[in-house]
Amino acid sequence: MTVVDEKKARPRRVRKESPFVALRTGLTAWLSRPLASFHLVLALTGILTVIGAVMVLSASSVASYNPKTGSGVYALFFRHLMFVALGGIVFWVGLRVRLERIRRMSATMTVICLGLLMLVLTPLGSTVNGSQGWFKLGVFTFQPVEAAKVALAFWGAHILVIKYSKLHQWRHLLVPVVPVALLMFALVMMQPDLGGTITLAVVLLGLLWFAGAPKRLFGVILAGGLSGVLVLAIIAPYRLARVMSFLSPDADTSAEGFQANQAKLALADGGLFGKGLGQGASNWGYLPNVQNDFIFALIGEELGFVGCAVVLALFAGVAVVGLRIATRNIDPWIRIVAGTLTVFLVAQAAINIGYVVGLLPVTGVTLPLISYGGTSLVITMLIMGVLANAARHEPEAVAALRSHGPGKFGRLLRLPAPDPYRPPSTRKGTRAAGSGTKAARPAPRAARPAPAQERRRSARRTTANRGARGTANRRGHW
Repeated sequence: MTVVDEKKARPRRVRKESPFVALRTGLTAWLSRPLASFHLVLALTGILTVIGAVMVLSASSVASYNPKTGSGVYALFFRHLMFVALGGIVFWVGLRVRLERIRRMSATMTVICLGLLMLVLTPLGSTVNGSQGWFKLGVFTFQPVEAAKVALAFWGAHILVIKYSKLHQWRHLLVPVVPVALLMFALVMMQPDLGGTITLAVVLLGLLWFAGAPKRLFGVILAGGLSGVLVLAIIAPYRLARVMSFLSPDADTSAEGFQANQAKLALADGGLFGKGLGQGASNWGYLPNVQNDFIFALIGEELGFVGCAVVLALFAGVAVVGLRIATRNIDPWIRIVAGTLTVFLVAQAAINIGYVVGLLPVTGVTLPLISYGGTSLVITMLIMGVLANAARHEPEAVAALRSHGPGKFGRLLRLPAPDPYRPPSTRKGTRAAGSGTKAARPAPRAARPAPAQERRRSARRTTANRGARGTANRRGHW
């Protein structure tokens, strides 16, 4: 008779995974897919654009209605949709045009933007809200500083990649990128536009950071920038009034500090879940131009803390996805451009939200993809298109697209297959830019080519040694 061990005969219980573990496993598996970054850029762009359209409709309905001119409650909303449609076309262009072609055109774009920044200061430019930084073409307006930010990112990355092996020398690191950026700063401040100057400075800092500039350089730049902002704030009365209202927000709530105080009141009225769409008091003139720079205050009032948290999470997603694209690419130009544009977008959102909640002085910077449309919306959608294009150039994405086809979105948008990155040919003994995993940063000093003077000394020593050996051989032969 066989005795059966009851402990061995019992079937083992399979532990069920917790929902959190299952979600994390599924998310990790999805993020490991070749086109995950590309799909995330599309999703983030679409969600932020839809939120922006809904909030602009809620914010502009009262301001749009004017029986004297015959404009209805949807006038500004329809105009915003027109800019969204134009931005969608620009997004597709940035997604479809080959990045190598954009890189070749970067110098031309920079020259054109410098010319436009000069022309806008002539009688051809128009003044809006005290700043002569606009071109008016019928019902359309164009702000050249927005295009200059993108051109500086493209061209600056191109120059820094060309000078890759010489970036340990400050002369090659700073020239000509920094002088051209300073010229842009001067032209924008002549408008004057402090917000545009600050965002241009963010682009310059992003370029130098992702190119691997030494950290002490950023200390010098930040010190000089703070000194410049202090001087500019003192010499202009309206800027000084803004700074003083930021330092003493309760001193004068009816003049320079009116918008900032009304924005904080709107955020406080929203509570946890908000008053509901279209129910905010800010729409009725309590917060002027709420659809532009202070739309985040309306989000807090109508959607509450939850709505603000969703917007913050979406911009955090933009930061994570953009830096993911930068780190996963091996082309150094794409790495620098993707990182710089991501930092620029997130910094602009942080500045806007910062002065709405009272952490920063008011600078007039829009909230990307959410504020009322115009040049900023169109240029932001171009940036997102370029980021999506860069996501398709990740090595895994290139391999998948070239072996399995363009996919659903590729066929729908008629996107060409991306070309694999090929490092440029270099002389023997030198390292190609982008040939390693840390292609966007300068090589160590030992791996860089020796200076010309050292090479000449080495050549003379080699020639002398060969001559000495030849003389010894002849003496031994005779």
